[in-house]
Amino acid sequence: MESDLRSIGELARDSGLSVSALRFYDGADVLAPARVDPQTGYRWYAPGQLADARLLARLRRVGLPLADIRAVLGAAPGTGAARRVVDAHGRRLEDGLTDARRELSLIRRLIDQRESPVATAAEHRFTVPARELADALDAVRFAVGSDPGLPVLSGVLFDLDGGLLRLVATDRYRMALAELPVTVDPEADGSDRSDGSDRSAADASAADASAADASAAAIVPTALADAVRALLGSGSEHAELTLGAGAVRIETGGHRIEGAALDHDYPDYRALVRLDPVHQVGLPAAELRDAVRSAATGSLPSGPQGTDCEVTVLTVDADGRLTVDAPGVGPAAGAVRVAVNRDFLLEALPATGPGQLVLELGGPVAPLAIRTPGRPGTYSILMPVRLPA
Repeated sequence: MESDLRSIGELARDSGLSVSALRFYDGADVLAPARVDPQTGYRWYAPGQLADARLLARLRRVGLPLADIRAVLGAAPGTGAARRVVDAHGRRLEDGLTDARRELSLIRRLIDQRESPVATAAEHRFTVPARELADALDAVRFAVGSDPGLPVLSGVLFDLDGGLLRLVATDRYRMALAELPVTVDPEADGSDRSDGSDRSAADASAADASAADASAAAIVPTALADAVRALLGSGSEHAELTLGAGAVRIETGGHRIEGAALDHDYPDYRALVRLDPVHQVGLPAAELRDAVRSAATGSLPSGPQGTDCEVTVLTVDADGRLTVDAPGVGPAAGAVRVAVNRDFLLEALPATGPGQLVLELGGPVAPLAIRTPGRPGTYSILMPVRLPA
């Protein structure tokens, strides 16, 4: 009955949303009124819509994107779909807070250097398994940039974050990441104990905490990264790396290489690698490689300065089956597909090794992720090529 309906003003008062917000969400197909007066255009809402309006108000407060708000309110009860959307947003917020803390730590360091320009820059020394470092370099080397106009990308980022070392390479059209555990030397903090005394228990505890929180980054030029990779073939079990003061040093098997890091700020890659895939497909790397090589392709502009390249389309149907097609092949209903540079895709596959891999597809404008089971921190991302309408 109309007497049970709430006016837009009453719903605004009871839900915490403003009248203008309710009008916006009506126009955005998020929360439509139960009835609109044909003469005045005035909106009326059913009693059951108050719960949705209150939920919507809270979703707004935590910054949930409009498309996700629509997905939560439109989710079928009992499917868990609404909770999955909210949980994914919570993870993004946590990741963002972690990034903000890291940036604040770097900002404090820059402020200290600005206020005390004569202070000695800290060095971070750590030990890594030589074989794992070699594998990590192999996994990212193909994605290093070579554009002389973008010198910041002409190297491999060595990003130390506590007990992990992450290697990153990108040329803007693809990105490769690999991570491996490290053992940080708590004494390598840029300070020396000149009195020769032993550390107290408190000093040791503080140093251990400092090692766990150690962070440093250096862009290792391509030539130096290749020299490091060659040195890692000497057969030694471990390698010792030192980052700091604009330099990179590696010692292993009685040999040592050092050189200057690139004096640039590497792009913030973390936000780019947080993906929300629609489909995850597992298959042998050799099977995908053969399918890509034998499938038809199409030429589309996708390279630097809009140059053409051969494009492969990966399609996952509603049943989760993967096919490799040419751009001109129309998708079936409910299919998800992404077009990528064929050569880039083939170059990314050897980095996954000869065994299984997992493809993550999010849609035609979402990056394609290529992962190796059991190595969550080592994967490649290919930027999509826009298909003609």
